[in-house]
Amino acid sequence: MCEEHSVDLIFRPTVEEMYGDNFYSYVDMNVLTQELCGLTRPVHFRGVCTVVTKLFNIVTPDKAYFGQKDAQQLAIIKRMVKDLNMPLEIVGCPIVREVDGLAKSSRNTYLSEEERKAALVLSRAVFMAKEMAEQGERGSGVMCLNGAAARMVQTGDKIILMAYTQVTPAEAKTLRPTVLFVDDKNQVTKVTNYEKHEMRRPAEQLQ
Repeated sequence: MCEEHSVDLIFRPTVEEMYGDNFYSYVDMNVLTQELCGLTRPVHFRGVCTVVTKLFNIVTPDKAYFGQKDAQQLAIIKRMVKDLNMPLEIVGCPIVREVDGLAKSSRNTYLSEEERKAALVLSRAVFMAKEMAEQGERGSGVMCLNGAAARMVQTGDKIILMAYTQVTPAEAKTLRPTVLFVDDKNQVTKVTNYEKHEMRRPAEQLQ
């Protein structure tokens, strides 16, 4: 691939070259790294900011390109470059997808054949929600990604639900999510408030 694009040089340092013995220095950002992915991966973005800063210092690029698929990472790197007066431009690149719609990612190689097939419901839901929004869908209660995904589910499918949201600790204590149960025709059969004990069932019963 590099030859096809007439690449002259590949920068491929080893771990030892990037992080020698007794490595003590890190780039640590507040606020932006403490939400979303940062809530469950508290030191992840410290590593990202550190290795990207080292890359920029070694290579001294005029521009650096990052995919929009990792939106939080892109926002963090843009802010880091601004805050630390790094002399380069960060360019966000549109998501590139496989033929079947799955967003390209090095992490896709960790998916089993069944998991990869199940993951497709995410991109389908995004496209369906986009289409609904463009057609003027408003206020009906179905304008959400999980709602769009639910309309593609068939009996026996493995279901992946997206559950990304932000609330304050005080708000979280008052939340009582609504749970919908559907039959094999995707018709709602029961609506109830979420109770922890209701969700503690064997995994096979949730498939």
